[in-house]
Amino acid sequence: MSSFWFASVLSALSLGAIRAAAFDNSRADNVAVYWGQNSYGATHSDTANFQKSLSTYCQDDSIDAIPIAFLNVFFSTGGLPSIDLSNICSTVDDPVFPGTSLPDCSFMASDIEFCQSKGKIVTISLGGATGGASFTDASQAEAFGDTIWNTFLGGSSSTRPFGGAVLDGIDLDIEGGSTVHFDAFVNRIRSHASGANKKYYVTAAPQCPFPDAYLSTVLNAVAFDAVYVQFYNNYCGLSESQSNPNDWDFDLWDNWAKNTAISKDVKIYIGAPASSSAAGSGYVDASTLANVALQARSQYSSFGGVMLWDASQAFANNRFDAAIKSALKQGGGAPSSSQPVTVSTSSVSTVSTTAPSTTTSHSTTAQPTTTAKAGNCAGVNAWVSNVAYNGGDTVIYNGHLWTAKWWSYGDVPGGNFPARVASSPSASPRLIGCHLVLGAAGDWTDSGACSSFAAAVPTAHFAAKPAKVVSAPTGV
Repeated sequence: MSSFWFASVLSALSLGAIRAAAFDNSRADNVAVYWGQNSYGATHSDTANFQKSLSTYCQDDSIDAIPIAFLNVFFSTGGLPSIDLSNICSTVDDPVFPGTSLPDCSFMASDIEFCQSKGKIVTISLGGATGGASFTDASQAEAFGDTIWNTFLGGSSSTRPFGGAVLDGIDLDIEGGSTVHFDAFVNRIRSHASGANKKYYVTAAPQCPFPDAYLSTVLNAVAFDAVYVQFYNNYCGLSESQSNPNDWDFDLWDNWAKNTAISKDVKIYIGAPASSSAAGSGYVDASTLANVALQARSQYSSFGGVMLWDASQAFANNRFDAAIKSALKQGGGAPSSSQPVTVSTSSVSTVSTTAPSTTTSHSTTAQPTTTAKAGNCAGVNAWVSNVAYNGGDTVIYNGHLWTAKWWSYGDVPGGNFPARVASSPSASPRLIGCHLVLGAAGDWTDSGACSSFAAAVPTAHFAAKPAKVVSAPTGV
């Protein structure tokens, strides 16, 4: 009997039995952090701070929601989508399901379930700056909703990249192309979720100019649980608003949430770069961001928290995520008046800690998106394994600017792909089309180190040219 009792206790203490407090979307102190693109690795060469396994970022309560970035190709080989998770899982050095370009990342299932056991939600983010994302009609969009449900959420399929792990929803980070028929896609997901035994979330990450050029139509057409507004890489960014408070437009997003959004319970997050090298512009230190967030929370009931891009940058920047979470928790999770706070951090530069004053008066002259100008990596996206490039295209990889010599797909710039985390499969060269991957094809020319990491723009969250079709040209 005693041995049986002891075994029962051990079972009760297992990962699946002891769960942290469940994620609460109604709170005003949540922190959402994107993971998957190794943003730090795109602009730096010190591998010690490169993106780690997902569970690394779930060890404490600093992060509440983790969108996995990105599912960047909707219809790839075999009609299935493709995902790229940089140095963790991709088509370059992980096996793909037969007849598809969808990598088998099932080794991540335990990481996802561990994070969920800690009360966090883990979703799949669709799009990104290099994403190939569009639908020809509503029927295609609905069918894609079925695919996503069966492949990542509560359905079933023989091609589930995360194995038995069931994600908690979807995130739309559409920064190019067309969002026509996305309402049909989201409604299909909602329809599947309505009969499920768990809550599924739908979020979006528009850029701060209101209304967003790509997502405004779908935002107005279907219900969203949270909107992670990107207050960076634009004139209305956090740093820009310090000098011109009239450009700060959180009030417009709050008004949308209260008067236009389908769900009046939608939460608006302040999206911010987690370090100076995480975006082309918009970075402010933790104290400044904390005070901006607390002021917004005291004035706008739609405020839900802070979104950060991304996990690798936040951890390398003296746990930027933990600093922001600590500040948000000072006033509790409900909207309330807040006093200025000072966040202790030694790795960020000091800038003004005055939050942008709130006003309903905004500039009437249209202002262009801010583009980083310093350094030869300004406005350049990070290399992505499942996107095809033409000769002359430029990418960032390991802190260097690389130029494609000719058409390239799956060839790692320099042939020095970052070391994998211990839980992932080892990398090995293999033939894709007519190119041997892992740098063996020599498709890229090293154009030199980025002269300013602050100017380098990671793969996500920046307006970029549309992704090219992933197919080999004739005659190769």
